[in-house]
Amino acid sequence: MLLSVKPIVIPVEFSGETAAVVRRAQQMTSDPTHFHLLHVMVPIDDLSPGVLLGDCTQESRTGHVRKRLGSLAVECIVSYTRQVVLLGSLGLAIADCACNQNADVIVIPTCSYHGIKRLVLGSVGESVIRNAKCGVLVLRCSDAE
Repeated sequence: MLLSVKPIVIPVEFSGETAAVVRRAQQMTSDPTHFHLLHVMVPIDDLSPGVLLGDCTQESRTGHVRKRLGSLAVECIVSYTRQVVLLGSLGLAIADCACNQNADVIVIPTCSYHGIKRLVLGSVGESVIRNAKCGVLVLRCSDAE
């Protein structure tokens, strides 16, 4: 069913679920030019081995992510998307991006972690739902526990 939602923010973490999430978002609109593929990078510590050895910089990470977002857009046939790379706390950065883009909806996968995994990994989906000022469509991962 096509809806007239726009823009749509699609957080991308490059898992096996990513293409399915983009395709699900495609079902929501006939105009993929309103897609915002978003990847949020967690800040790296200045004492991380890659930083200390000079192999990893914020610029190199951002460039690599932009290249992967471009490949994903081509793979999913949504080459007219806006591709956004941010640095920060995952849930807050996703909600802030959606607000800044005046998004109608965020389409995000969740893996429903339980127990220790939940304690350690937290829930990005819950954080997005709590902080977003627009609608949030949460898609359950096929590998959910």
